[in-house]
Amino acid sequence: MKEIAEREGISEEKLKRRVKSGSVVITKNSERNIEPIAIGEGTRVKVNANIGTSTDTSGIENELEKARVAIEAGTHTLMDLSVGGDIDSTRREILKKTDIPLGTVPIYQAFIEKKVDMTADSILDVIEKHCKDGVDFLTLHCGITRDIVERVGERLIPITSRGGSFIAAWTIRNQQENPLYSEFDRILEIVKDYDVVISLGDALRPASIHDASDWCQFQELLNLGRLTKRAREADVPIIIEGPGHVPLDQIEMNMKLGKKLCDNAPFYVLGPLVTDIALGYDHISGAIGGALAAIHGADFLCYVTPSEHLGLPTVEDVREGVIASKIAAHAADIVRLGDTTRDDELSRARRELDWDRIFELCIDGRVKEKHKDLCGKKVCTMCGKYCALKILEEYLEE
Repeated sequence: MKEIAEREGISEEKLKRRVKSGSVVITKNSERNIEPIAIGEGTRVKVNANIGTSTDTSGIENELEKARVAIEAGTHTLMDLSVGGDIDSTRREILKKTDIPLGTVPIYQAFIEKKVDMTADSILDVIEKHCKDGVDFLTLHCGITRDIVERVGERLIPITSRGGSFIAAWTIRNQQENPLYSEFDRILEIVKDYDVVISLGDALRPASIHDASDWCQFQELLNLGRLTKRAREADVPIIIEGPGHVPLDQIEMNMKLGKKLCDNAPFYVLGPLVTDIALGYDHISGAIGGALAAIHGADFLCYVTPSEHLGLPTVEDVREGVIASKIAAHAADIVRLGDTTRDDELSRARRELDWDRIFELCIDGRVKEKHKDLCGKKVCTMCGKYCALKILEEYLEE
């Protein structure tokens, strides 16, 4: 706690109070030997990067390279969303080769193995297996219930969440309640044994700005609020996952309402994406939404890559997604924490034309190579001999 508090710039006592209240969670499975991180009120905004195989691409080496690049770019956590190849070995290899918190979505594996014939017991078995392996946080779509599924057809895009679609299909086929909802108390017992954080998934996050802030989204959010209270009674830490596509003017309301209904639990958002037409540039759309969401209460940003809505991201897409979300997180932290130290230091280095220090302080140190490509041996080719800093400095010295 002392080390985490020092990293976050808050007192150890304040951190402990917030962990006890549930407004901050510490992500670290008791089975893993990694440095834990804090997510929530008064801490720096964290960034997550998704990796994982698909049914068309299942190479573990490529996903490990994505993990390496994501960590190099500064992601705080990873999520393994694998649905192709050997899911167990992929997860275990990622856990073995990385040293930051890892999240998974157990319903993926449960559904892939059993399809609509999965049972509550088979789902819970997968959840416990992930916990035993050392997974630090689990996305569980506990808030999507039968009454909501009956109305998703009213939306422009019914469900974009893969896990949500698996559960919706199961409830329709079996005419039963979502097992993650009905068996929530059993889930709490499992995760508590391993100090695993539950990230309550937003199965009904809007997949278009047309569906933002609709009945389905908010009915699920109400369920998540109820489940948060039950988890806290059992001393299980909870994160709330937030909306996907949300126009700018609705982001503040969504964050404040989510925090209110879920008793100030840490909020984890995908983006949110502020427009539906930014294909190929959704990392920019997501960074815009993420910065605004974080100012108004989001604590954890799930990155969005340029390949969102197009295909499985490449290694370079992963890097760009992390950098975009890191910019959004830092921009929000300037407002949330009032800390401009790094920005001020970089600006001072710019004034002094200290290029080595500039590259050291910027979010992506690779820009040093871009500067070299653009300028060669010259300091800067933007203004050449008419550099504003040099011209003014000459007269200030007189």
